[in-house]
Amino acid sequence: MSFRWRSRPDAAALERNVDELRTVIIQLRHELGNKQRHVGQLKVLLLQRTERIDELTAQVDQLRMQNRRLDEEAEHLAAMVARPQLITAE
Repeated sequence: MSFRWRSRPDAAALERNVDELRTVIIQLRHELGNKQRHVGQLKVLLLQRTERIDELTAQVDQLRMQNRRLDEEAEHLAAMVARPQLITAE
């Protein structure tokens, strides 16, 4: 009889412990879900920023090429302007 009497409080304690652990598991699943949603949002933001960086890098490269062409054209025009002066000076 004493064995059964001792096992009942143990069973009740175990049931409380199981209930507490279920509550903890529910809370942890909720936190994990929130963190997974945040990770998903951060991945989207990272992708958007990476795409924007790629766009801006392409734009900078295009502007550099345009500047290079304009510099070459300016040098060519400067050379054309300088030539007649040399010819008329002769």
